[in-house]
Amino acid sequence: MSPEQQNASLRFFKKLKEDCDHKRRLKLVSAAEGVTEIEELQCPAVFDGFTCWDATPAGENAFAPCPDFVTGFEKTRFAFRSCMENGTWFRHPQTGKYWSNYTTCVDMEDLEFREFVNSLYVTGYSVSSAALLISLLIFLTFRSLRCTRIAIHVHLFVSFAANNLMWIVWYKQVVGVTKVVQENDIYCQALHIILQYLMVANYMWMFCEGLHLHLALVVVFVKDDCAMRLFYFIGWCLPLFITTVYTLVRMSYPHDTSQCWMGDSYSQWVLIVPVLLSMLASLAFLINVVRVLLTKLHCNSANPAPIGMRKAVRAALILIPLFGIHHILIPFRPEPHAPLEMTYQIFSALLVSLQGFCVSVLFCFANVDVHCAFKNVLRRMRRRRAGDNNGTVTQQTQTREMV
Repeated sequence: MSPEQQNASLRFFKKLKEDCDHKRRLKLVSAAEGVTEIEELQCPAVFDGFTCWDATPAGENAFAPCPDFVTGFEKTRFAFRSCMENGTWFRHPQTGKYWSNYTTCVDMEDLEFREFVNSLYVTGYSVSSAALLISLLIFLTFRSLRCTRIAIHVHLFVSFAANNLMWIVWYKQVVGVTKVVQENDIYCQALHIILQYLMVANYMWMFCEGLHLHLALVVVFVKDDCAMRLFYFIGWCLPLFITTVYTLVRMSYPHDTSQCWMGDSYSQWVLIVPVLLSMLASLAFLINVVRVLLTKLHCNSANPAPIGMRKAVRAALILIPLFGIHHILIPFRPEPHAPLEMTYQIFSALLVSLQGFCVSVLFCFANVDVHCAFKNVLRRMRRRRAGDNNGTVTQQTQTREMV
């Protein structure tokens, strides 16, 4: 929490306490002047740190709106504080201290649903991370897979794996810890910015996939070194610039910097617009590549495109709409507690968290080059085993002849 927010909170609590003390003094003055003719047993006005509770007759409950400055509380709900029959406020049986009941400020059913959605995100990101790490191991192990197209796959997978792991940390260390969200330390704010950077990098490397296919099949004469330098700039440097602009814009609106920047903000369009533009450009590239494949480089032509290239185009065509759905649907997101809001949240959680798994399946596990690399390894292993068996048979024959 920033010093300005701390000072504002202190001033707010101080005013609440002063109002309580003022009400108590008025009650005492009225009693002293004989204004109150009917004496009744009641609990005195008190300030509990969150709410000012008025004097309440014994045996009744005092109600007050839930404080809207507490994370997770709904201001439309009411908290209550019980006044006992003996004219004292209720004490909690475990702590023995005076206690106000704020549990009613939280919609427990909604809280359980939010926790379920968070668990879906964590599970999906875990599955995706495992698939991505296995894919990276495969790409980096086989020398036959070292080419420009696979290098782009590797960078895309690295950005996805890093992003997924950071999201798991986010849900475990920030979203699930109310104290961290309320304190709003620089740690959770920095984590949010890193997550946005990696998210943009994901989409920019997806754009590089489409751009590379376009250059390879349409432009043709492009040096791999020059192309990779361009891809490095687009994939890692451009997201840094976009995220920096987003950070500066959001910091200029203090109300958007609370609760670890978890709330919605119009500044998010600084990220969403470049992502959508990259998706549209990628789709345009791939449509043009498909046109070329269906005309000049048809499989029945004299110069057909390699099967690996054709499958890469097919995989990218599947992934581009898949990646774009999440951002396209943002303007149509239902309001909280709307009938379709739960369906939207579950669909969004599965779609976003399993994107890395889809990338691994389409670009690695279903990759023809990867299949060929494994077949070559198995073929060499069979030959080696056959050679060892032949050597053993020959040695046994020679031994028998000597005997």
